[in-house]
Amino acid sequence: MFNFMLIEVKKFSGLVNVAGSLDFGRWLVFFLYYEMSVLCGIMEHYISSLVDLPLKNYYRYVVPTMDDFSNSDSSINGPKAFFANMPLSKTLTMNLDVPEPWLVEPVVAVHDLDNILLENLGETRTLQAVFELEALVLTGHCLEKDHDPPRGLQLILGTKSMPHLVDTLVMANLGYWQMKVSPGVWYLQLAPGRSSELYVLKEDGDASQGKSLSKRITINDLQGKVVHMEVVKKKGKEHEKLLVSDDDRSQEKKGSWNSNILKWASGIIGGSENSKKKESTSVDRRKGERQGEIINIFSIASGHLYERFLKIMILSVLKNTCRPVKFWFIKNYLSPQFKDVIPHMAQEYGFEYELVTYKWPTWLHKQTEKQRIIWAYKILFLDVIFPLSLEKVIFVDADQVVRADMGELYDMDLKGRPLAYTPFCDNNKDMDGYRFWRQGFWKEHLRGKPYHISALYVVDLKKFRQTAAGDNLRVIYETLSKDPNSLANLDQDLPNYAQHTVQIFSLPQEWLWCESWCGNVTKSKAKTIDLCNNPMTKEPKLQGARRIVSEWPDLDSEARQFTAKILGDEVERQETTAAFSIQSDTSKSDASSTESGPSHTSTSDVSSEEDSESKAEL
Repeated sequence: MFNFMLIEVKKFSGLVNVAGSLDFGRWLVFFLYYEMSVLCGIMEHYISSLVDLPLKNYYRYVVPTMDDFSNSDSSINGPKAFFANMPLSKTLTMNLDVPEPWLVEPVVAVHDLDNILLENLGETRTLQAVFELEALVLTGHCLEKDHDPPRGLQLILGTKSMPHLVDTLVMANLGYWQMKVSPGVWYLQLAPGRSSELYVLKEDGDASQGKSLSKRITINDLQGKVVHMEVVKKKGKEHEKLLVSDDDRSQEKKGSWNSNILKWASGIIGGSENSKKKESTSVDRRKGERQGEIINIFSIASGHLYERFLKIMILSVLKNTCRPVKFWFIKNYLSPQFKDVIPHMAQEYGFEYELVTYKWPTWLHKQTEKQRIIWAYKILFLDVIFPLSLEKVIFVDADQVVRADMGELYDMDLKGRPLAYTPFCDNNKDMDGYRFWRQGFWKEHLRGKPYHISALYVVDLKKFRQTAAGDNLRVIYETLSKDPNSLANLDQDLPNYAQHTVQIFSLPQEWLWCESWCGNVTKSKAKTIDLCNNPMTKEPKLQGARRIVSEWPDLDSEARQFTAKILGDEVERQETTAAFSIQSDTSKSDASSTESGPSHTSTSDVSSEEDSESKAEL
């Protein structure tokens, strides 16, 4: 007897169907195929529509066959996945389950693939989207004989003429590392600086102490590649630590000629990271208008509604600082429309941007709900998702409005901590019953430390990498995430739980104001306003934005008009689309629910977009 609700069984049934169509496979799969066909027939007899099933996901596993190719011409008829009798009134999300080494993204999609309501699609009720294989993932394991994996070891990958195109660092778990590549010939080597000072690549049993080796890697198919490599310490460096803080290193090599040369060489070899990234811009920032050190800000958004909020956040940041700004967007869930608009927006408003991504490691316990995966990307891969040259970044929620110069926050002394968050407000007494961190497990675990909100935080990436904070967070996550009752608000609970190990600097309260928790008394001092959900009123987010933030309607109008100009749409149409998102979201609004659609399925139910995006703030 098979459980047809399991994704694995659905995959296997697809393989059985294909094998059954081949001559050599018919006898091998006859019995199994017969049994599954009988069960399918029984199910179909009693269930005429998927609407009647208590399903949370609808999955089709597509396997190519020879029948997909025409015998008479060059046309291709498949492979295809077809969904019939889908529920019309449920909000669905679409995603692809692809081979592990593939990075796939939607490149054409008129509709919001995160908020699909079939009854609103018109007469045909057919949704179309085009996905593209954007890149492959090169993974590997780096080991040091008779030692633990050299966590924090920095690697660079490039060509003979451009040796530093991408970079990463080695994780503690299995010495794992990952980089994004395309087919071709690549050369892997240790990054200039501390890594190449202490280590050398060991190639085929030989470790040359006198020169820097590179490992040639050929990507000649779409199956990706796993690279195993070994490093050894240089003579005289056997007892030196790889991860050393700046303070300790400056005492060791203060004024060292060799250290300065390596730093200079790193800049020459690495070049301008921005100029070597496909999905980055280096625009004219209107010299004379924006001056000073670049403020790096990253954010993540999923669905047209939150991309609308994201554009407003961008405008609010730019209008409150005279310094150059670079935005980093996690690419995984951005829509084709947003990726079409953002280059024009960057040119118009004079900012830089870059799209970054990271494939979830196979050995790390994976979340199945899309919203929880998004939360995880906010915290689990901070040490590896950005170029190693980036030393500090501020996370700002998409639904946040900035009222102060973010340069002030960017320059703030974090007192040696790798992370800085704002504690939850405590002056709105109406919310006392919802402050779970004041009682039970959290009160005992925190031991007097504050519980922080995850809508805004600063990451000192240099300190974060030097202290192996990323590895520590992943170890704690791996332990806690297997318990379904743990990490209800993943991106928020994890750093708060881990703050005894990965220390947090508490930002002044005015850096994040939220009506639900802070009340109106302190609103006038707010430097950012976050549209966090109110578990008492469950007010729709757009409605709350217009009521709470006085400048929000003007920012929204400016962003929508600019988007309409680029996409050739009417502003009213955008408003209608957003209204549809709000209607479909709020019809299932439940701030206490943590369920959303699994990301590994082709289409799945999702809980309220408005609530789920900022559930971590509740």
